[in-house]
Amino acid sequence: MSRLPEHQRRVVSDFSMRDLAQLVALGESTHLEFKRRVPRPARIAKEVIALANTHGGRLLLGVTDSGRLVGVRDAEEEQFALRRALDTLCAPPVRFSTELTAVEDGRFVIIVNVPQSTTKPHFLLPTTPEGERTAYVRIRDMSVEASPEAVALMEAEATPNGVAFEFGEKEKLLMRYLDSYGHITVDQFASMADLSLQVASKTLILLTRASVLKFHQDERQDYFTMAM
Repeated sequence: MSRLPEHQRRVVSDFSMRDLAQLVALGESTHLEFKRRVPRPARIAKEVIALANTHGGRLLLGVTDSGRLVGVRDAEEEQFALRRALDTLCAPPVRFSTELTAVEDGRFVIIVNVPQSTTKPHFLLPTTPEGERTAYVRIRDMSVEASPEAVALMEAEATPNGVAFEFGEKEKLLMRYLDSYGHITVDQFASMADLSLQVASKTLILLTRASVLKFHQDERQDYFTMAM
């Protein structure tokens, strides 16, 4: 099997064992994910994509779901598997770096640092000819499929421009609904205003880009509130 270049094999972390234990004690979150080792390529790529598409964070390899520091035996092999998965399954490519902290018995925890991306959205490429590429985001301690609205807003961040819209009857109806209920989903807006889901989504996205609404991601269903 091919190996990592020499300069990528042993980047020693600034994290001491104590620092690492304190970090792990915080538990998995929006910014932190644990994996005992590199799982199948699509799964590890999904986790890294979700971090890059959200606020960035760290993926710790060699840590169990319960937070036990078990380490990986062959850090070079794990780093190679990680890089191969990300190089082949992420579009556009995701920036990341790795560093190692020794734990015990010649084992290491691999700290994968993933900054919030400036080129999002990133997509997981399909592993079968009939598959479709999928974007993921981080919500609390989970990596979940991004909604069409989340993808559209990420794309708008990458190509900012002026936003113009007319404040018509459907927008007035929306404002009255939000005054009464505080939040609304695409499905609710489409039903209330007798719009197609596509038109309802585009309207909410436009108002979010104009800073009239605020977008909230949720593992059940994304929703919108007034921005102020």
